[in-house]
Amino acid sequence: MAALVYYVATSVDGFIARPDGSFGDFPWDPEFGAHLLDTYPETFPAHLRSGPVSAEGNRRFGAVLMGRHTYEVGVDAGVVSPYPTLRQFVFSTRLRESPSPDVALVREDAAEVVTRLKREEARDVWLCGGAVLAASLFEAGLVDEVVVKLNPVLFGAGIPLLARPVPTVALDLRDLRRFPSGHAWLHYDVRR
Repeated sequence: MAALVYYVATSVDGFIARPDGSFGDFPWDPEFGAHLLDTYPETFPAHLRSGPVSAEGNRRFGAVLMGRHTYEVGVDAGVVSPYPTLRQFVFSTRLRESPSPDVALVREDAAEVVTRLKREEARDVWLCGGAVLAASLFEAGLVDEVVVKLNPVLFGAGIPLLARPVPTVALDLRDLRRFPSGHAWLHYDVRR
């Protein structure tokens, strides 16, 4: 069975974006970026990667899950299929149709769809974002790992890791990497 991994960037105070959904204030560090690209290259949008991209370059993931707000960040920039080497799913009750044939629009219950996807997917599933989607999948007990790309910045306000309180989720630290820039990589397993 595939693992569901909430792999997400956050500020030190726990925000994945500014209140308006922007995340350009996350500081960039080339060494940290090289680590991210080397670890999970398929999680970089194709338009930001150099050279041709193909599924053969995927290290871990076979599918990506996005909430509507997360997906619309790319759409607003003209990117309607950000991760073409992955099966792409956008969860929304407001969108009427997907702007790309490569992106499946899911309007049904997220927990049911993700449960099926975890059974059928040969590779792990990346929960890219959407604080609302993440909260619903934690509530359903479907998240297996949390990987936090911790950025050395405080936003003070914004979109939190989870859109609403969820039952306590105990985590076991699998890996921690610190970078001279102040960035950190925290990889946790959800304790069952």
